[in-house]
Amino acid sequence: MENFSVFDIIGPRMTGPSSSHTAGAVRLGYIARRIIGAEIESVRFTLYGSFAETGRGHGTDKALIAGILGFMPDDLRIRSAYKFARDEGVAVDFVYSDEHVEHPNTVKIEAVDVNGRETEVVGRSIGGGNILITEINGLEVEVTGDYPTLIIQHHDVPGVISDVSRVLAQLNVNIAYMKVFRHGRGDTDAYMIIESDNPVTPDMQAIIRRLCPAVNELMVI
Repeated sequence: MENFSVFDIIGPRMTGPSSSHTAGAVRLGYIARRIIGAEIESVRFTLYGSFAETGRGHGTDKALIAGILGFMPDDLRIRSAYKFARDEGVAVDFVYSDEHVEHPNTVKIEAVDVNGRETEVVGRSIGGGNILITEINGLEVEVTGDYPTLIIQHHDVPGVISDVSRVLAQLNVNIAYMKVFRHGRGDTDAYMIIESDNPVTPDMQAIIRRLCPAVNELMVI
C-alpha cells in the first residue's frame, strides 16, 4: 500500500489553478534563482510538453517569472509577475517548444546575471508542487529542494569530498544525503549535492570556502 502525506492529498498553499503548472513552476524559478546566486539581468524560459501546450492558460509563465524574482507559491504578486519583472529591470523571454522530452512539465531556464555570468538550469514539476532539478550548466544532477541543500561546484580532485564532509561535521551540520555528479575524471565542473538536517548559514559557507580550496562555487537552497 502506497503512503501519502497530508501535503500530497491537500496540495500546497498557492496562488493559481494548478499545483504542477503554477506552484511547481514558482518553485522551479525560485530554486533556479538560488542556484544563479546573483541579481538577474535577463532570463529565457523554454517550456516543453504540457508546460508548452497549456502553460499560458494555467499561468505557468507568470509563475516562472515570480519564482525567478524570489516570490513564493502563495504570493499574490504572482498575478502581476510581468510588471514586477519590468520594475526590477529583468528582461524576460519565453520559447514554447514542441521538442519531445522525458517529462511533460519541463522547463529550461537560461539566465544572465548582472555580472554577465550565464547559468542554465533544467527542471521538472512532478506534481503537488514538488520539483526536480535535473541539469545545471549541462551537467545532470538531482535536486529536489525539499531539505536544506548545499550545491558545491568543485575541482574533481582527491580529498575534496572528505574536506567538505569534515568541515560540515565540525560545524555540527548533519548530512542526510550526498551525491557527486561529474562528466568525467578530473572534470573542473563537478558538483556535490548535499542535503542536510539543518541550514548552512552564510558564516558556515564562508568557512567552507576558506578551508576547502578545491571548491569553486557554493550555492544554498
